[in-house]
Amino acid sequence: MARFIFITGGVVSSLGKGLMAASLAALLQARGYKVRIRKLDPYLNVDPGTMSPYQHGEVYVTDDGAETDLDLGHYERFTGVPARQSDNVTSGRIYQGILSKERRGDYLGATVQVVPHVTNAIKEFIRGDLDADLDFLICEVGGTVGDIESLPFIEAIRQFRNEEGRDNTLSIHTTLVPYIAAAGELKTKPTQHSVRELTSLGIQPEILLCRVDRELPESDRAKIALFCNVRMEAVIPALDAKSIYAVPAQYSEAGLDHEVLRAFGLAETAPALDMRRWDDVADRLFNWESEVTIGVVGKYVGLQDAYKSLTEALVHGGMANRVKVNIRWLDAELFEHPETDIPSQLEPVHGILVPGGFGERGSEGKIASVQFARERGVPFFGICLGMQMACIEGARNLAGMKGAGTTEFGEAEEPVVGLITEWMSKEGLRERREANGDLGGTMRLGAYEAVLAGNSHVASIYGAAHISERHRHRYEVNVHYRGALEEGGLLFTGMSPDGALPEIVERPDHPWFVGVQFHPELKSKPFEPHPLFASFIEAAVKQSRLV
Repeated sequence: MARFIFITGGVVSSLGKGLMAASLAALLQARGYKVRIRKLDPYLNVDPGTMSPYQHGEVYVTDDGAETDLDLGHYERFTGVPARQSDNVTSGRIYQGILSKERRGDYLGATVQVVPHVTNAIKEFIRGDLDADLDFLICEVGGTVGDIESLPFIEAIRQFRNEEGRDNTLSIHTTLVPYIAAAGELKTKPTQHSVRELTSLGIQPEILLCRVDRELPESDRAKIALFCNVRMEAVIPALDAKSIYAVPAQYSEAGLDHEVLRAFGLAETAPALDMRRWDDVADRLFNWESEVTIGVVGKYVGLQDAYKSLTEALVHGGMANRVKVNIRWLDAELFEHPETDIPSQLEPVHGILVPGGFGERGSEGKIASVQFARERGVPFFGICLGMQMACIEGARNLAGMKGAGTTEFGEAEEPVVGLITEWMSKEGLRERREANGDLGGTMRLGAYEAVLAGNSHVASIYGAAHISERHRHRYEVNVHYRGALEEGGLLFTGMSPDGALPEIVERPDHPWFVGVQFHPELKSKPFEPHPLFASFIEAAVKQSRLV
């Protein structure tokens, strides 16, 4: 029977609840338990699929095609457990389901209310789709305690704890203990008020995780414990770490996993902690032998959370090669200005990566960076839109199609990239989309298989002829231009099983030039770096020795 852990946040946002949930799950795994993590998001969007990256950061995509919160990326990277659509829900999705039932008459004329209908739907989500052998389900609640929008979730958790019993549920509250420079001391009052707010809503937390920028004195821990009605050992200090991958070990040293097991009465019988996996991660992360610089030419570089999984995948690629990866964020729009000296921007880097994105802004700058990488022999990695820009660059400059473009940005004389209106689903069914249909949830989403050419560079990188990768896109390289592009040296070395959709292109006459339609960064983990990123960084290391 699964035990349930609920993680809430107070005082301010951005305290790292997602990272804390992922780290706790990693620690419980290190003790031999089977763990799953879920995210409850209070906002009214059905999912983050239509939200601006500047509003929300990246959209993380699961194998089963759900567009989810970026915290699910942390969950997967720290646990290796593939996330599912049932691991993320928003207020919007909860209300959408309830209103659909109301319109169908499922409530038989009853007045539909927050309590019990909304809270019941939230509890059904928490209990749903759980494996029979699951030991712990960790649920992170987005937002900050006291927000109006999160109240139905807090009330649902209060009811849930009463129904399941206190022996099977646990509340962890994450707060901030700020340092006031003028007073020269840490202040515990914000934490006290935050816990009081949560308690007034019917939830008494058993464990407090206190974010601090310096050591938390025993006297302050004792004060927090006294006023917040918890054991002093359950006041866990959470200092900033050198890396997010050092957080599990740091939390364990502070006693987090022991306190969780103690609260469930498992401290005496729990298996011993085995941190060998994380010790190896730390060794590779901190004991690097050289450095490389990767230039990421994107359009959302003002908020690096927009490329969270990409950033981490590059770090993983560095770990696989025992090198430190320095990322140079380059705004693609700058490369569209005539006065920009593109070589001076890109010559210092050892590899160029053009990530995914939507919309016309910055597209010509991305194409210019592709051309620079091709002509100068700099390792190039194009992901999703990056692959499409590589195909357009090849069509214009090597295949003689000056009017090559994508219909995503309007009419194109040579539509090398166009809207996919139909494709085969993973179940073998034909999926269809309309050009003027809804934007949310209508892309080619989730894991799809690809077949690799036997003599290709990517086949040697993967060590396999068949792969499965996650997609999130609405436009596709037009397979009818394959012949012209291959004559220009850009080979189609990965295709969908039916041969209709290009998945991978590469240039065999280049040191390392690969474009992929999918998002490999979504499957990379610190203890299992994605092979494409490991190979790309290896090529960047070789490039660094040439310059």
